[in-house]
Amino acid sequence: MSGSRRRPASPEPVPPAPELMPAKTPRIALLVETSLASGRDILCGIAKYARHHGPWALYHEPRSLAEGLPAWLRHWQGDGIIVRVQDATIAEAVQATGLPVVDVLGLVPGTGLPLVHVDDRRIAGLAASHLIERGFHHFAFLGIQAENWSEQRREGFRLSLPGVPDQIPCFEVPRQLMDQTPWETQLEALARWLAQLPKPIGIMVASDQLGHHLLEACRRARILVPDDVAVVSVDNDETLCEVCNPALSSVEACHRQVGYKAAELLDRLLRGEPAPTQPERIEPHGVIVRASSDVLATPDRQVATALRIIRDQACTGLSAATLIARIPTSRSVLQRRFRTETGRSIQQEIIQVRLNHARRLLAETDLPLVEVAERSGFKHREYLGAIFKAHLGKSPAEYRREVALKASEGPQAVPPSGD
Repeated sequence: MSGSRRRPASPEPVPPAPELMPAKTPRIALLVETSLASGRDILCGIAKYARHHGPWALYHEPRSLAEGLPAWLRHWQGDGIIVRVQDATIAEAVQATGLPVVDVLGLVPGTGLPLVHVDDRRIAGLAASHLIERGFHHFAFLGIQAENWSEQRREGFRLSLPGVPDQIPCFEVPRQLMDQTPWETQLEALARWLAQLPKPIGIMVASDQLGHHLLEACRRARILVPDDVAVVSVDNDETLCEVCNPALSSVEACHRQVGYKAAELLDRLLRGEPAPTQPERIEPHGVIVRASSDVLATPDRQVATALRIIRDQACTGLSAATLIARIPTSRSVLQRRFRTETGRSIQQEIIQVRLNHARRLLAETDLPLVEVAERSGFKHREYLGAIFKAHLGKSPAEYRREVALKASEGPQAVPPSGD
């Protein structure tokens, strides 16, 4: 025999223990538009959930709400879908994939798809409460015809009004006409409708997209906003709201939470849990108050004139004496009627408007306190500090820090201007 030794056989490879196997990353298609702030907020909420509980591979491309399904979906080998179901064709197509699907629009009834959506009735209730608090007794609604979320907001608004009227004045535009009808024609029709409404009146608009149309129609009809028509909309699309003149008040509907909860639900479906039989409704945050509804409705035209002057000129050196001299009535009569309508003296109202402007500057800019005081109509920084301490119990610097902290936690409802 040879003295050579047999080489031992190579050991068989040992598979990793189950707990060490890399987890499969779920592939999730997001069929949500980027053309609207509501859609972008939903996507942000989904992304936040994926960061906290993923990883997920998210498949998405820029799109509008009116677009059909992307061609790649027909051959896509994924694990789940979050979609804004705009029509029956989209509903049928996503169901045909056989994958877990969550709808975040709820426009098409009877699909059987799990739904996470904003609470349209509660949104409308917030809009109604805001206008009622401003002293309005007449109300109207502008919406989109045959869209169930708009109809839900219309009915929620009506049911939240004093006495629950059988009906309220409504102007509802068919969606196809919004894209096909010339801009000028739309404005003329809106202006005619506005002209026949009782004044002053509070109007709820179904979404921020329509808010600009309404405010421009008011301007063309020479209707004062917010004195004769106060407007509150929905979705708080900050860009759309701020580009309006005056800036548009809007309900923060909480679409980011919709996205987060939809992703959470899809995650449960991926793990084999049964789909819920009832939709999940997300509570709105509150009303973001801007100039389109920042007013007190009053039938006293002289008090209304005084309030308009204060709103426009309080931060440019207006005094109570200067204001009173511009109103054709005696000082004592105007002061008494003003306090009866507003609960404040003229001087207190001027201070309140200046304080509100200072709060906005502190929240939205990095201006030094001395410049905030100057732009708000206060004589110097120390006077600004004294007013903040007296009204809010904190210094301007403390207020700015608190607002910055809240902003990092998500959208917040702006308190009523009288606070």
